[in-house]
Amino acid sequence: MEAEGFGELLQQAEQLAAETEAVSELPHVERNLQEIQQAGERLRSLLSWVSVTDIFLLSLDIFHISQRLESLSAATTFEPLEPVKDTDIQGFLKNERDNALLSAIEESRRRTFLLAEEYHRESMLVQWEQVKQRVLHTLLGAGEDALDFSQDIEVSLQISFLYLIYDLHTFRKIHTRQKLILTHMDVAKFNNRLQFVRISIKNGYNYTMVTVFGNLHQAQLGGVPGTYQLVRSFLNIKLPGPLPGMQDGEVEGHPVWALIYYCLRCGDLGAAMQVVNRAQHQLGDFKTWFQEYMNSPDRRLAPATENKLRLHYRRVLRNCADPYKRAVYCLIGKCDIADNHGEVADKTEDYLWLKLNQVCFDDDGSSAPQDRLTLAQLQKQLLEDYGESHFSASQQPFLYFQVLFLTAQFEAAVAFLFRVERLRSHAVHVALVLYELRLLLKSSGQSAQLLSQEAGDPPMVRRLNFIRLLMLYTRKFESTDPREALQYFYFLRNEKNNQGENMFMCCVSELVIESREFDMLLGRLEKDGSRKPGVIDKFAGDTRAIITKVALEAENKGLFEEAVRLYELAKNPDKVLELMNRLLSPVIAQVSAAQSNKERLKNTAVAIAERYRTQGVAGEKSADSTFYLLLDLMTFFDEYHAGNIDRAYDVMERLKLVPLSQDSVEERVAAFRNFSDEVRHNLSEVLLATMNILFTQCKRLKGAAAGTPGRPQRSMEDRDSVRRWPWDRT
Repeated sequence: MEAEGFGELLQQAEQLAAETEAVSELPHVERNLQEIQQAGERLRSLLSWVSVTDIFLLSLDIFHISQRLESLSAATTFEPLEPVKDTDIQGFLKNERDNALLSAIEESRRRTFLLAEEYHRESMLVQWEQVKQRVLHTLLGAGEDALDFSQDIEVSLQISFLYLIYDLHTFRKIHTRQKLILTHMDVAKFNNRLQFVRISIKNGYNYTMVTVFGNLHQAQLGGVPGTYQLVRSFLNIKLPGPLPGMQDGEVEGHPVWALIYYCLRCGDLGAAMQVVNRAQHQLGDFKTWFQEYMNSPDRRLAPATENKLRLHYRRVLRNCADPYKRAVYCLIGKCDIADNHGEVADKTEDYLWLKLNQVCFDDDGSSAPQDRLTLAQLQKQLLEDYGESHFSASQQPFLYFQVLFLTAQFEAAVAFLFRVERLRSHAVHVALVLYELRLLLKSSGQSAQLLSQEAGDPPMVRRLNFIRLLMLYTRKFESTDPREALQYFYFLRNEKNNQGENMFMCCVSELVIESREFDMLLGRLEKDGSRKPGVIDKFAGDTRAIITKVALEAENKGLFEEAVRLYELAKNPDKVLELMNRLLSPVIAQVSAAQSNKERLKNTAVAIAERYRTQGVAGEKSADSTFYLLLDLMTFFDEYHAGNIDRAYDVMERLKLVPLSQDSVEERVAAFRNFSDEVRHNLSEVLLATMNILFTQCKRLKGAAAGTPGRPQRSMEDRDSVRRWPWDRT
């Protein structure tokens, strides 16, 4: 049975092979099954790392691959083909081959995209690492060459600062209590600024790390990760040979005092203590003094210990040849303040770090004057004794700014940076941060110089005119970009000018009037009387007060039409009607013409009247009645100038402004006393026009009596149209 079954299977296979020979597109197999198996095993052992798809692709004729792909019905989508019927052997084999091709192409495409995405990610990481290295070198680089930003970086910083301002205002909008998670310092007490100085004593860990990782071969970094190993590797670069004047031996091949100094420079007292413990038998009493220094919360030895250390320094170490030993003792004991330690502090930042560590913030009088360095003394030395020329401030402005800023001379630092045109944006944004942290000393008067000193201030204290700083900065773009200027003005919301007015509201008022961006900044009044919000709504909850302030400013400047729009936006109908009466009075008797003053004011008045009638809004009684009377008089003069004598007469008859009969003279004279000045101002024109109307009617009557055809009788509708105006509320 088994033999028969195998023979039958062999016969079917031969028949199948004969049938497939007609398919010319399929590759012909020249080997039997055993040879194919042996060749496959051999190929698999040689190319075990290649996927099945790759092996299949190797068998393709690359030269004709494009022609073969064109024959695939799914060549553009690379989706699997639909299966064919099992009885169609030729179609089945062709379908299987096409599906294999499509799956191979799809797999290759997928892997290509993944590979491209991986390459892109790695490229971005490399670029980001380069940016980080450049920033670290810039911020922590060596001495006078540090902090040199290119123009592109300055532009990106400006954009970042701008987004920072927007984000900060958004933060305030969400957190209405406006509390930042930061320590606010009371600038009324100048000593509180010393807390910032303590914080600003930066360590050199990042610079050391950048140096080591930039010279890994020479650094020979190894061992347990930490500051100690980092300093050892740094010294392999910094001090590759023996140090002249080295004292107290070495630790793992490096001068002990150099190790201690650079551990302190990195801000890691624990690493420095690790060195001290390894060399304690060579250091005498220093270990005891250093332990006390490390455990002190303010990094200050007790007066008795400090005096012992200073005495030891004066007797033994003042002329020591090891510069690192002298520097460490001067740091711990805050002594020999005249020594700049140029051998170890060869960069400006190192000098600042060393001097700030020597500053006595809470002097108790136990130190001799020659051993006492106050912050004011250091500030005077840097600002007045050395000054800008010593630090080449014109060539390296960021370096001099760093010197002033790190010694708590914030106001002088900002004022200096603001003097450089291309750096003004940085100066303003630094000032904004200091202002928000309540670290900025401000001038008490708006008219003060940008940097000034007031009576009673300590000698080195300067005040910054924060209001002037912002207004000078925004002046260059407030007319072209008022939305951005508004972001800066919001910082002045708690500031007052010399007249006690809120500076934010004053600046907004001036900004709106100068830019004429009323709708964009303050909002727009819709036809239904609702107000569409403006940019100002993001900054103030009560926008009516600000809009009223702007409207008042516009009124004071004689911009009455703009003031009318603003007062209506602020829901103040009394002022709207008052100003409209003042605007309408001089023009109501004029002849109407397209694009004329009268036509524009008439359209505005009619729109207000219709809106107030629809909403049921009314102003103060006198202004309200005057407004509608002036509108009626405008209709009277329009009819009169158009030659509609009878319609004009009907308007005047209804208004009862002038006596049209002998019996009404006394009544009209008594009523005249109640009219406002805006109406009285037009009485002469009203009388003249009325007399001309009566004269024309009289002539017409005489002509009718003499046989001349008279005027036709007007219809009821014609009379009613005169008695109904859009603003008529009766």
